[in-house]
Amino acid sequence: MTAWLHIVGIGEDGFDGLTPATRAVVEAAEVIIGGERHHALAANISAERLAWPSPFNAMVETIEGLRGKRAVVLVTGDPLWFSVGARIGRAMDPAEIVYHPQLSAFQLAAARMGWSLADIETLTVHGRPVEQMIAFIQPDVRLLVLTTGAETPAQIAKFLSERGFGKSKMTVLAAMGGKDEARFDGTADAWQHEVPAFNTLAVECIAAPDAALLPRVPGLADALFQSDGTMTKQEIRAATLAKLMPMRGALLWDIGCGSGSVAIEWMRAARYARAIGIEPRADRRAMAGANAMALGAPKLELVDGMVPDALGGLPAPDAIFIGGGLSRPTFDAAWAALRPLGRLVANAVTLESEAELMALHAEFGGELVRISVCRAEPVGRLTGWRPSMPVTQWSLVKR
Repeated sequence: MTAWLHIVGIGEDGFDGLTPATRAVVEAAEVIIGGERHHALAANISAERLAWPSPFNAMVETIEGLRGKRAVVLVTGDPLWFSVGARIGRAMDPAEIVYHPQLSAFQLAAARMGWSLADIETLTVHGRPVEQMIAFIQPDVRLLVLTTGAETPAQIAKFLSERGFGKSKMTVLAAMGGKDEARFDGTADAWQHEVPAFNTLAVECIAAPDAALLPRVPGLADALFQSDGTMTKQEIRAATLAKLMPMRGALLWDIGCGSGSVAIEWMRAARYARAIGIEPRADRRAMAGANAMALGAPKLELVDGMVPDALGGLPAPDAIFIGGGLSRPTFDAAWAALRPLGRLVANAVTLESEAELMALHAEFGGELVRISVCRAEPVGRLTGWRPSMPVTQWSLVKR
């Protein structure tokens, strides 16, 4: 198949920043698709002009209707780095597309800041919940963030200040590489700049002595979650996530998710990890939603329903955690839906649930362990060990 669609990255310097070969492709185009600013950067071309379709999801259909013409899609920077070019590439045969990369906003911002791209976190909140950047707030971390608009830096400054990172250094970079390039510097706790809507934010996280420590490694403190007391506790949660094995882009079903602690830590532990929490109680779903927003997992999907019926129609998971509502029908439905190499973990605290786990272990194999945790607490004027209820955990991989 011959490539007919060219996806061209363009910067603030417009045609001047394109290679001669890429410039020739744009000049020869019969149809050019792009946003208003993209068309302005390539103004002196006689091709037919199309704006991004509305709704945006109609974009691929619009593009495929141009097959047979010399078509160019203009995007900002690198078409395959947090860009629409990647979405088009997933929907079409790659053999039909030629990509023409330009310097990305990340590369330009790193050069302006003097930061090595290999040593920083790059993320986007453009068109996405800004709360997802919270998971990256850690001492001495450097972040480059593609923002949603002029209000985003102030929102991120608030997140930093609330978590004890108010002295973090923030720099907004706008129109990089163009004649209107601008830079705004400050700290999170004193951020008051009005900045252009199209910008990139650089953050150097600086922690105060009392800053919240929220590592991506599972096992966050229980006090960080709203809960009615039925949540999977810190040490058990860490052991549970180790068996679930969070991976990039993988999907978890959290059955009986309660406060959402396992699903949230799953999403924090791996980039682009997804989770669906199934919980019949509205008050617990509300707590899970609030916890997800506060801890940087705003894309947690919550489903109202009783298992196993609520599992029907959900996308196939890569991992399943059964923290409540364990029964043979629930296991059968979950196991049937689990993808090959999927991981299933079930925890039990009651004798009845433990008996169910032991029966399933005898039939399906896997690993069965009992986990006991004791905490040092005051005993009068002295200190002693206070045990929590032991948890029986069954885990297995679908092969």
